[in-house]
Amino acid sequence: MSAGSAPHTPVTSGPPAGTTAPARPPRAVLLLLAAGIALAALNLRTAITSVGPVLGEVTAGLGMTAVGAGLLTTLPVLCFALFGGLTPTLARRLGEHHLLVYALTAVTVGLATRALVPEPWMFLALSAVALSGGAVGNVILPALVKQHFPDRVGLMTTVYTTALALGTTIAAASTVPLEQSTGEWRIALGAYALFGVVAAVPWLLALRHEPAPGDPSQALGFRQVLGTGIGWQAMLYFGTQSSVAYIMFGWYAQMLRDQGMSPQTAGLALSYLTVLGIPMSLVLPTLLTRLRDQRPFVVVFAAAYLAGLAGLWFSPLSGVWVWTTLVGIGMGSFVFALTSFALRTRTGAGTAALSASSQSLGYLMGGAGPFLFGLLHEASGGWHAPLLLVVALVAVNLGVGLLLGRPGHLEDAIRDRALRREASRSGR
Repeated sequence: MSAGSAPHTPVTSGPPAGTTAPARPPRAVLLLLAAGIALAALNLRTAITSVGPVLGEVTAGLGMTAVGAGLLTTLPVLCFALFGGLTPTLARRLGEHHLLVYALTAVTVGLATRALVPEPWMFLALSAVALSGGAVGNVILPALVKQHFPDRVGLMTTVYTTALALGTTIAAASTVPLEQSTGEWRIALGAYALFGVVAAVPWLLALRHEPAPGDPSQALGFRQVLGTGIGWQAMLYFGTQSSVAYIMFGWYAQMLRDQGMSPQTAGLALSYLTVLGIPMSLVLPTLLTRLRDQRPFVVVFAAAYLAGLAGLWFSPLSGVWVWTTLVGIGMGSFVFALTSFALRTRTGAGTAALSASSQSLGYLMGGAGPFLFGLLHEASGGWHAPLLLVVALVAVNLGVGLLLGRPGHLEDAIRDRALRREASRSGR
């Protein structure tokens, strides 16, 4: 199917029959919300990627043990799983706009105060505060896009995924220069709290335009979502792509160094891999929303991954920039995973429910990937066995992606399942 044969069909489909679409806010408010979405997305990863480049300085400065450092690197997936799962419930009680303000406040306070504390446990606790805000933002932003921009899902997904990639890259690339210029890792880490202050401004201005909360009886729970094919497909797709991405971000540079590459070049290759997320975020969402069926993209992502992994297996150094580019294209699966939350739902509540279930369980899968990869490397003494794990994850990602890429909506699947159960009861 060509891109022009069914433009925007998935995202212009209205709410289920019997419901009324909410009134659209004025144009000025929509512009404010668009800016707020971009600025909020810029903050979602700063608490994570700012620590890695100065982890040695942080652990030495705080007297943190190896166990504490391991917990610090595991905190993101734990917080994303826990607080991401709670987000739909919190949104129903507080309202999406208010909840995002609280999330940005948590990010800002956590980043600012953890840079001041003297004790490792306090640093860990305040890191969890910052990460909880990022976890809530991960889930609520796709729902806000669906709620306020139902006819511009592709454009607005481009906005927030690009901002997310920019924030990730800025925090990873700027922390060391900040630390070197100031001579203090605390200043380098605490500086990112300023992003949260700026991001909260448009949402504070937009609070009075927040839609009335929906009917709690219409809320979708984890069991309802994961009881559908779309629900478990989205969860597995998000989980497998997260696992591969975490493996690459955590082990790519070390794998290249073990093959004989200099630390500087290996770090540059990892930085290049990270930066590739920006053009992917700029291009993919609009393309994905122009097709009813996204399976061709799923195949392209998997093929690029497998080609890059084959290069790393047979000739890791001679073609490293080609392999890195291919792996970066494969990481476009992350953009599809995020976009699918809106593509496969009809309502903001459905988007939030699908996002929460997929990300909470998916991030747990993602966190297990680097651990298993490292375990296989230690057990085998080489990199082929761990690369086979990545190949297996890509294969599962391809299989569930081919199912998730088909046209369909979560709300319809839940309704049809309920009708089948009712018909089954009636036929007894």
